Amino acid sequence: MKRHEGEEPLAWKGDPVDTREISVRCCIAGGGPAGMMLALLLARAGIAVLVLEKHADFLRDFRGDTIHPSTLEIMHELGILEEFLRRPHQEVGTLGAQIGDVFLELADFAHLPTHCRFIALMPQWDFLNFIAEQARRYPGFRLEMEAEATDLFEEGGRVTGVRAELVVGADGRHSVVRAKAGLEIVDLGAPMDVLWLRLSRRPTDPGQTLGRVDARRILVMLNRQDYWQCAFVIPKGGFDRIRQEGRRPSAGRSPVSSLTSVIASANSATGPTSSY
Repeated sequence: MKRHEGEEPLAWKGDPVDTREISVRCCIAGGGPAGMMLALLLARAGIAVLVLEKHADFLRDFRGDTIHPSTLEIMHELGILEEFLRRPHQEVGTLGAQIGDVFLELADFAHLPTHCRFIALMPQWDFLNFIAEQARRYPGFRLEMEAEATDLFEEGGRVTGVRAELVVGADGRHSVVRAKAGLEIVDLGAPMDVLWLRLSRRPTDPGQTLGRVDARRILVMLNRQDYWQCAFVIPKGGFDRIRQEGRRPSAGRSPVSSLTSVIASANSATGPTSSY
């Protein structure tokens, strides 16, 4: 990344016939939770901010749907918590895990020194739409949908795109901004991947959000009322092997179904799976 007179030009792909050049104090590439919350805070502080989001909307499944007590506390400090809690959501006050044949309660949020002593569950698209609505109350906020950051340019000739004093790369794990800026990735060596999937849920199923831990296997189940949103932990790079094993009739029960015996509808996967 090379700066010129305190500014960093950013190329972006929006309307194919749009050749505007926009100048703002801060440009954020990526309209996820981090990018949108930062944009709200900056706009609230009177700083002109532009968010570039490459999708047409926020409707993407199997994203983080949990809003933790610390985040809810920030929303209280911003004065938007009551309005937020009027939106459809679920509240999880305790977390448990089935470890082998033993059930343990692992977390009880009732003792937290916060206004909300629970985790709120809300689809991420609803959360992001709420944050965008709050940010639009401030004149310095601007959100461009279907606008993808494509490059960082050094000064040289005319730049068609966005010029900002500060460019923030909040564009996800495959960040274009990070790559174009030449920033190195710090690999923490996480030895796992996660498969996200849905399982049907019956009225007789346990109501608690829980985890299921067995020998070398972990399954987290989030109660979404009419279905379970499940996170199945697998070895790093092991998705193709698990998929192939599941296709062989002789393979017997799959690793997922062997863990989900805690609910009666364990073998009824009703939604897509995705590596996360």
